[in-house]
Amino acid sequence: MSDLLENVLLPVASEEDARTSARALTGHDYGTVTVVHVVEKADGAPDKAGVEQREEAAEEMFDAARAVLGDVETDVLYGSDVAETIFDAAAERNSSAIVVTPRGGNRFVQLITGDVALHLVTDTDRPVVVLPDDETDTDPPDTDE
Repeated sequence: MSDLLENVLLPVASEEDARTSARALTGHDYGTVTVVHVVEKADGAPDKAGVEQREEAAEEMFDAARAVLGDVETDVLYGSDVAETIFDAAAERNSSAIVVTPRGGNRFVQLITGDVALHLVTDTDRPVVVLPDDETDTDPPDTDE
């Protein structure tokens, strides 16, 4: 096993993201995995969803990851800055790497989520490993007509 993936922190944002990220990790030799979901706190503004509802959604994400990876550690995290909350979790767990997969979506979705992704890869004190989704069609388009 590579030391890089010895103690992985796997942040997930949705059930599909959890499945995709877990599936991508299975193609590699890894050790301990902690799957985390960050509930973004609104800095004093009222939340649109209640804590219980967000925790239920996180548990569904964790179940999706477990269906692929088996027994993994999980944790719901709370913070106003998603990337900083992930960094803090990685430091607390002495994670060897933060593992993510690219998140799809249209340009608007990428624009509003891009700040977190950029922050994850530019402001971290440990490796961030971006694993491709093995289910994504990576074959070049057929140009023969």
